[in-house]
Amino acid sequence: MSKINFKELISDTWQDFETLFGERGACGGCWCMYWRLRNKEFESGKGNGNKEAMKKLVKKNEQMGVIMYSGSEPIGWCSVSPREDFIRLENSRILKPIDDKPVWSIVCFFIDKKHRRKGYSVELLLEVIKNVKKKGAKILEGYPNEPKKEDMPAVFAWTGIFSAFKTAGFKEVGRRSETRPIMRYYI
Repeated sequence: MSKINFKELISDTWQDFETLFGERGACGGCWCMYWRLRNKEFESGKGNGNKEAMKKLVKKNEQMGVIMYSGSEPIGWCSVSPREDFIRLENSRILKPIDDKPVWSIVCFFIDKKHRRKGYSVELLLEVIKNVKKKGAKILEGYPNEPKKEDMPAVFAWTGIFSAFKTAGFKEVGRRSETRPIMRYYI
């Protein structure tokens, strides 16, 4: 088994991100822009438009997230940035802020199909904690699903799974929906 390692998404690792997301841009042309754009912008940019929007942010050295590798093969992704970078969080009734403390938010995971269900989301979360700590973050927040059925389709797992966040040391701090807790890790 190859060694697992991580790199931030920057211009130098863009090609790896592109390889991981493939022709379809991960999930239906999202290119991990869903949380960063208003619905109209996101829908009209599906595919190449969202890809170019993401690439532009990477070129500006914005904090985007972490790529996971098995050896040199990119196998996973976790999006993390300061909460204010995600416009859809600000406009969400269910995921609106629970207080006025500055937080960094984890909004998306993408793990290559052949590497799913191996616990890699926990590994990504642990790496993200280290990554944002170096950047001075004090609170890291996530918005996973807590499925009511044991076998949730992968398409619904893109914000993460409750059990992975719990295993990585996150604590539930709010819940405005039966299946969508707000979880925090205090650094």
